[in-house]
Amino acid sequence: MAALRARGLEIELLSGDRTAVVADVAQALGIERWHAGCTPADKAARLEQLAAAGRRVLMVGDGLNDAPALAGAYVSLSPASAADVSQTAADAVFQGERLQPVLELLRVARRSARLIRQNFVLALAYNVITIPLAIAGLVTPLVAALCMSASSLVVVGNALRLRIGAGR
Repeated sequence: MAALRARGLEIELLSGDRTAVVADVAQALGIERWHAGCTPADKAARLEQLAAAGRRVLMVGDGLNDAPALAGAYVSLSPASAADVSQTAADAVFQGERLQPVLELLRVARRSARLIRQNFVLALAYNVITIPLAIAGLVTPLVAALCMSASSLVVVGNALRLRIGAGR
């Protein structure tokens, strides 16, 4: 939870359990915003409220009553030990009992988004420079084809940086 908060993420606990149990868990985890006695509809409604406020919610759930909220979340995760319906409703399923895979998913997603933006810039730069040169006849078709292939290799190579940095 501390690592998620350190990333600037707000954490909210939605549970179908009794108030006393949820309060104890929330206090132990340092979660300030929590709701107990939630039905599946309550959870889905809360996610809809957050989405209406412009929030992109990452939902982690493992129970049968989490499935509607998992399906409605911007991104949803479920552990491999979760109910089958929760795993099916989730966007991704992670191994283990700890939430460390959530941090890894966030790290990889942010790095992927950065690399995608870089690749768009690289492709745009290539097209802005080389297409006018080719249209003007300043480069031969062979040179244009080689530049296009080189551009593709640069974009693929840049995307492979995600795999290289996977150990970090």
